[in-house]
Formats: sequence, C-alpha cells, structure tokens
Amino acid sequence: MTAAVCVDNRGGMLFNGRRLSRDRALIADLLELAGGAPVRAAPFSAALFAGAGDAAVISGDFLDAAGAGDVCFVENAALEPYMDRVERLVIYRWNRGYPSDTRLDVRPEDFGLRLAESRDFAGSSHEKITREIYAV
Repeated sequence: MTAAVCVDNRGGMLFNGRRLSRDRALIADLLELAGGAPVRAAPFSAALFAGAGDAAVISGDFLDAAGAGDVCFVENAALEPYMDRVERLVIYRWNRGYPSDTRLDVRPEDFGLRLAESRDFAGSSHEKITREIYAV
C-alpha cells in the first residue's frame, strides 16, 4: 500500500484531536498521485474528500482493508503497525511549525524506505508544500 500523511516541521499531525491544517491543492495532488484509484481514508478525513465522489473510500477499517497498490490517507491513526505492508510513504510537509500533540510515529529509513522523489508545489492555503515519496 501507499500511505500518505501530512506533517509540520516537527512531524506533528494533530493537536487536541484536530488536524493541523488542510489544503485543497494537497488533496488534489494526492488524488492525482493515486492515478484514478480510490484513496482510502478514515471517517475523520471524510470532509477533505467532499465532492471527490468515487475517488475516496471512507471506512473505519481503511488501513486493515487496504491491499497492495491501495493508497491510504492517514491523519489520526498510528502507521507503525502497518509498515510491513507499506510499499511507499508519501509525506506532505507543511513547512511550518504548528502546536501538536500527535506526531508521525515512523521514520521511513527505519523500515527500509528511501527518498525517491521530492518536489514543492503551491497549495491553496500554504505558499509551499513539499511532497516527499519514500519507496523500497
């Protein structure tokens, strides 16, 4: 599976159970990266994919149900228990520091993933978002 996450400069993902930020251009980039396949996500993330129709599959067990080649958007779940199934990890970096109390629980290198691609793009709410793709 491909797992995609959003983090701030310190690896933060959530603060008080809320996402740190949201960006329409980032979601569009993720959907494009999925290549027409649906992006799996938790009900917590459903609002981000409003209007995406069949391009998003929302379910409480989205990580358990994901198979090889599936793309999962992870905001409020631990990723470490699923790393044995992660073929690619996409990290979207906000390039800002936000208050956070939940951080990304993995380092790609610890699971044999190496940086394969990095690019910056302008978001709808952030001047610069960095997308890093780590792969086996």
